[in-house]
Amino acid sequence: MPVMLKRILFLTIITLQLLGCNQPQEVLDVSSFADAPAGFVGDAACMECHQTAYNDWRGSHHDWAMKLPNDTTVLGDFDNQIYVGDSVIYRFSRRDSSYFVTTVGDNGQEQEFKIVYTFGVTPLQQYLIEFPDGRLQTLRATWDTDKKIWFNQYAGQVIPPDDWLHWSQGGQRWNTMCAECHSTNLVKNYNLAKDAFNTTYSVINVSCEACHGPALDHMRWAAGDTTLGDPKILVKGYDQKSQLQLCAGCHVRRVKLTEVIRPDVAFEDQFLVQTINSEYYHPDGQIKEEDYVYGSFLQSKMYHMGIKCSDCHNVHSMQLKKQGNELCLQCHIPANYDAKNHHFHEMKTEGAECISCHMTGDVYMGNDFRRDHSFRIPRPDQSVEYDTPNACIGCHDDQSDEWAAEWIVTWYGPERADHFSDHLLKASRGGYDSQTTEEVLRFINNMKYPAIARATALEYFPLSGEQAEYQMLIDALADSSALIRYHALAKLRLLPPEQTAGIAMEHLNDKTRLVRIGAAQLIVELDINQLTPAQRSQVLPVRDELTEMLRANADFSLGRMQLGDHYMRLDQPFKAITEYEMAIQMDELLSIAYSNLATAYNMVGNDSLALITLDRLVELEPEYARGFYLRGLLKYELGDTDGAINDLSISTRLDPGDFRSYYNLANLLLNQQQLQQAEKTMNTGLDLLPNSQEGQYLLALIFQAQGRDGEAQQIMIRLQAAAQAN
Repeated sequence: MPVMLKRILFLTIITLQLLGCNQPQEVLDVSSFADAPAGFVGDAACMECHQTAYNDWRGSHHDWAMKLPNDTTVLGDFDNQIYVGDSVIYRFSRRDSSYFVTTVGDNGQEQEFKIVYTFGVTPLQQYLIEFPDGRLQTLRATWDTDKKIWFNQYAGQVIPPDDWLHWSQGGQRWNTMCAECHSTNLVKNYNLAKDAFNTTYSVINVSCEACHGPALDHMRWAAGDTTLGDPKILVKGYDQKSQLQLCAGCHVRRVKLTEVIRPDVAFEDQFLVQTINSEYYHPDGQIKEEDYVYGSFLQSKMYHMGIKCSDCHNVHSMQLKKQGNELCLQCHIPANYDAKNHHFHEMKTEGAECISCHMTGDVYMGNDFRRDHSFRIPRPDQSVEYDTPNACIGCHDDQSDEWAAEWIVTWYGPERADHFSDHLLKASRGGYDSQTTEEVLRFINNMKYPAIARATALEYFPLSGEQAEYQMLIDALADSSALIRYHALAKLRLLPPEQTAGIAMEHLNDKTRLVRIGAAQLIVELDINQLTPAQRSQVLPVRDELTEMLRANADFSLGRMQLGDHYMRLDQPFKAITEYEMAIQMDELLSIAYSNLATAYNMVGNDSLALITLDRLVELEPEYARGFYLRGLLKYELGDTDGAINDLSISTRLDPGDFRSYYNLANLLLNQQQLQQAEKTMNTGLDLLPNSQEGQYLLALIFQAQGRDGEAQQIMIRLQAAAQAN
């Protein structure tokens, strides 16, 4: 996954101090702001009345989020320096007041590039370079502001110029990856047809109005305009919900639901938070990939007790309010927690610090250490069974997880407090037995546990068609969490449309945009002409919300591919082909886009291009089973039976858990009268899905072809009995 550009610890929540502004004063001249775009007037206009807040903000990470390059803002050494990172040479220089770097560009040739913006401040600063079509790219070579040296993002990797992660490609594009969280009133203005940008902002960095919203009406009120009511405070962040609404959009791994993000709109009306699945987090929910805090915080007891960002962080400077354990002791009784009989380490040592045990961390972007905000109790016992990290071994790295688990028992006894991670770890493993199935089903709908953890378990859960599973989904659709309701609708996509259309219609009027989009995704294939006027009035606005979500993410290669998938579900394969081709143009290593493109080519009768596409996929990903599986099916359609058998055989070897590969391979072997191999192959498939009726039927045909009519008849009797029972 791509690494997002520099994000600071918490997005500032500016609660206006109203210094001297408690009553309208006819002292401000607002005439110069009359034409302020969208009402954004800039931070300098706030300074006169809010000097204290402004002074705290000056010099903060938000202030330094993005700046024009000059002697003050450029921290890196551009004095004819040469840096070599992963075999790539960078030559840094300056002429007059401009800064330059000479290095390998997107064409594979060495070129000189001008630095147009600085990006971030500490512990690293990055530099932006302008490319055609409105793109700004982030240089891979980065300045370490502590060590005063150049270093490489993704150190140890040689990244070719056509790779999505190369500094000149999409994974390092400012417009796509970072712009809307580093500037105020950022509008991406992405042109899908041209794959080009006309990105604009009102203020270059994260200023007052990034959190409080446009201030023009507030300025008019302060100048004595009584027609505006009483807009003293624009966007507030006093309680947890409203404060997280301001912070979370930029401090989270998420999918956008809208084109433009706003500080006064609820999180789940603008975003889908990434679940804590094991692709991005450790299986127990601890940080692994960059999660930008919010996904971790949602897991914590702190979150569920109403703690908010400003309880620990100054909302303007973003500095911690207190240092060391004093920060935690604002709420936690010192005698109980800041004591050796609690942590069993010598006082005033690193081991006695609350964060050492309860806020472990990791390094991202090469040198940026960030702490886990799930505030969990160390569980080395889980590490022994599931190979998850724990704080004890994080410090005592010469010891084992078993050693740490034994000390926990010695100090705190054998019982561990109930924690969602015990259930999530079981859900993450797969291969459920009946006991695990029952436990995970209960966990998903138990609202005492964090919604983000339950949604992750719901994402993991393998539907097998049992009534208990269906009831779990129905219960989840009534959950108080919009995230749970959305993932329940997402899981229903695995069922036939005739089973889910009615459920989707019931949720088109959900109060939360995220859930409405989940319902819309269930009925994409629904023929609008078959609906009553009242139903159409429900469906059309929500389809528009789904379309906006898809378009809002279409400057990502994966987002463009998902737009292609949307057109495939609408039975518009030619439009899908356009989007899939663009996705591959954006990222040549996006494997799944090749398989989807080949399927679309096949649908429109262009099998030659489908075969070329799958050949390319197999060349790029020789260990990707689905590429061989699809090519095997296509070769069979084209009359190349031997080639089809070979590809399907490779598919079963690469993914021995894929029933469809065994089934189709066994079918081909039967057609070629390779009966013993067909029997062996189908039996292996049935080991995976013993209740598969189509698999059992095929095995009966194989027995019949071998003259084993009695065995074939026994299977047919069992199948007939099962059909009658249903």
